[in-house]
Amino acid sequence: MISFRTWTITPLIIVLLCLSSAVQPLQADDKKDQAAALESARGVLSRTLGQEQAKGIKLKLLDQPNDRNHSVYQYSAENGVLTVSGSSAVAICKGVYTYLRENNIGTVGWAGPRLNLADRWPDAPLTRGSSPFKIRHCYNVCTFGYTTAYWTWERWEQELDWLAMHGFNMIMAPVATEAIATRVWKELGLTQEEIDSYYTGPAHLPWNRMGNIRQVGGTLTDTWHSNQLELQHKLLKRMRELGIEPVIQGFAGFVPPAITRLHPSVKLHLTNWGGSSWRESQRPVVMLPDDPLFTKITKAYLDQWRKEFGDVRYVLVDSFNEMKLPATSTSPAEQLAGYGRLTYSAITSAIPDAVWVLQGWMFNYQRDIWNTETVKALLEAVPDDRLLVLDYANDYKPNWKDFSGFHGKTWVMGYVPNMGGKTAYTGRMDYYASQAAETLADPNRGALTGFTISGEGLENNEVLYELMADTAWSTAPIDLKPWLNNYVENRYGSKNSTLQDAWHDLHKSVYSSFTDHPTFGWQKMHLGRGSVYGDPAFENSVRKFLSVAPEMGENANYVDDAVEMAALVLSLKADDWFSASAEALREGDYEVFRKTATRANDLLLEADQLLASHSLHRLDRWIKLSRAHEGSPEQKDRWESNARQIITTWGPPVNDYSCRMWSGLIRDFYAPRMQAMLAAMREGEPFDRHTWEAKWVSGHEQSKVQPHERPAEVAKLIVERACTEKIPLPDTDAKLLARWNPAHMKTEWTTVDFEIPADSLKKMKGVRFRFRSGSHRLDVRSVSVIADGELIAIDRHVGVAGDSHRDNSYKLKMPAHIQANNSCLLRVELRSAGGTNSNGDILLQQ
Repeated sequence: MISFRTWTITPLIIVLLCLSSAVQPLQADDKKDQAAALESARGVLSRTLGQEQAKGIKLKLLDQPNDRNHSVYQYSAENGVLTVSGSSAVAICKGVYTYLRENNIGTVGWAGPRLNLADRWPDAPLTRGSSPFKIRHCYNVCTFGYTTAYWTWERWEQELDWLAMHGFNMIMAPVATEAIATRVWKELGLTQEEIDSYYTGPAHLPWNRMGNIRQVGGTLTDTWHSNQLELQHKLLKRMRELGIEPVIQGFAGFVPPAITRLHPSVKLHLTNWGGSSWRESQRPVVMLPDDPLFTKITKAYLDQWRKEFGDVRYVLVDSFNEMKLPATSTSPAEQLAGYGRLTYSAITSAIPDAVWVLQGWMFNYQRDIWNTETVKALLEAVPDDRLLVLDYANDYKPNWKDFSGFHGKTWVMGYVPNMGGKTAYTGRMDYYASQAAETLADPNRGALTGFTISGEGLENNEVLYELMADTAWSTAPIDLKPWLNNYVENRYGSKNSTLQDAWHDLHKSVYSSFTDHPTFGWQKMHLGRGSVYGDPAFENSVRKFLSVAPEMGENANYVDDAVEMAALVLSLKADDWFSASAEALREGDYEVFRKTATRANDLLLEADQLLASHSLHRLDRWIKLSRAHEGSPEQKDRWESNARQIITTWGPPVNDYSCRMWSGLIRDFYAPRMQAMLAAMREGEPFDRHTWEAKWVSGHEQSKVQPHERPAEVAKLIVERACTEKIPLPDTDAKLLARWNPAHMKTEWTTVDFEIPADSLKKMKGVRFRFRSGSHRLDVRSVSVIADGELIAIDRHVGVAGDSHRDNSYKLKMPAHIQANNSCLLRVELRSAGGTNSNGDILLQQ
């Protein structure tokens, strides 16, 4: 059984059960609403289970007469008939999903439902569950850039079903924000050109809404706006049917700079996000809420939103996300007190019963601004139940402990398990399994009212999202041993003990560690290990998981996880081979440099080809979504470029932030970029990465790769080879023939004879020059061997040893039975570039 059942663990749970145990059929006056809720739940189940399976489930609505703040469900199955009841459509769906996993029928993930459905439902006793959280919230604002920027209705419909099955009842809903705002800007008198210069491309809109940037990644079109309006109507209709509360984007003071043409007296402050990396033309301006125009725009925007989409209550307004306060003559506390009071007043001028929503990330990020005094000043003028703080970065630092539980305001606690969409495994399972329950039990928790998962990049680390979703429906910590065993059986449809052991090993290794931005070295153009967890225990866990590939290789979830885990190991190994290539280059061992750089590249391409079989980790999916929107071919090209940009260059100062391990992205972007950089290093030339990257971002070509027929089994073989092969290292212990020093050096070409041991001739296949110290590199253009005064071998070419190494090995074809009785010399034509401070070794190559 899954260990998160809320009715089995603590006295607090028993109290909650007493509240929900006397549930009765809903006696709502509005039978139409009751029928609509049941119908919407059945719609989710039909798309998830299939129409025939869903049709056979008896669904009922329940009421909690004692406490309406806690969602409840109950289910039972007898003689093959499954009955599920819940206090809402979402609660019903969560009840069904719990039943499915309790009976080892499968999982509903981002790749879609993968269920082992039989002709009849397994019998189950009456089982009840409830959530201690009124609000179960998903996403932060950046999710709408890194993940959902180009989602179509089809992908959104799947996501809403996922949310319902996992029991979430509130999500961010900023779609079409710009379409509504554009109406306001036009009403104020701004021209289309002035409006266009304010926006960004679709994938960068979250940072435009937060006042961080403008004029990055392109702009928007009328077609884009109309499509987003249509999409938002569909989203809100489905959310309302399911009882999922939307949190919409409000006006935070950021305006097109041209507004001063219409209102010359308005005082605007230039924002400064990311320091000096942005041009001034890319930095937005903000007005403070003490200007009457702030309230006018707030009301106009919310009125337009409601006119288009209907009623809404939760309004997100953040003006200082990752930014300092505008410079004014007042103290920070005074400034923030006025900001809080006036912003709330502006919101409620349009929606009297509105709840102002704030992201708590800003409190975490700018600790030089935010302290108990300033946070209290911002919040205190707002009624306690009319402000909701999303404290979603508890895995970074729990803000609520530092800020007195947000001084009586309602708040939700949760996590950011992913920044930017990075795909590497990370996260402390033990922490995620227990922290929500521990926070609930803390007497200093204040007005804690909800839970949130606010990952910026979805479709990765699925085990963590399953675990965290379960904690939102439990008042006690989850026991991970039985939970993981159940997860394995549901995910792979097998009780295989090796799989279970492998996952417990993953829990003890990579999922016992949290890295906030896990990246491989090759994703950041570093020649060496990045920050991805690389302990050998992780590698051993993966090898154990892959050991059952021959028997599990037909299971879709197993294939996804097998190729993903294998790609992670291969990527770590590629880091090691790149590190060896850097060392070889430093040592001047070009042969080892070539071998190691080539093998590193091969490992990346092997990872890429494996990931071509993954349901999600593929660049072609991302590009296809970006081009799925209406528009001219030129507009589709711009959408694609913006989609490429957000996951790679982003824009200064966050280049290489997203770091996704995707098929297509590795072979077309990361691997060739590394090869181009290494080629430049070998030639001693700078690598113009920005030109190279800009060409890729603006391009529209995608190479093809053939997926393996049995990818899981291939993954097993490739990983075994990668984990057992020995990485060649530079020959730092090679036999020393001679040394050069400043006494040998001139800045023009000169010939120097070095005496070498005669017995080295029989072993000699060549020599290599290794720079050791000094300020000036060594240039060589000819190396010859003189034995007893006679030239016996020569190699002429220009080579370099110093700040870079290029062609600094010289091949010498020695005659058979060579010997030198009187003298043996190595004659070298050389010079030292720019000065004579140069020291190094001449090494024997055998």
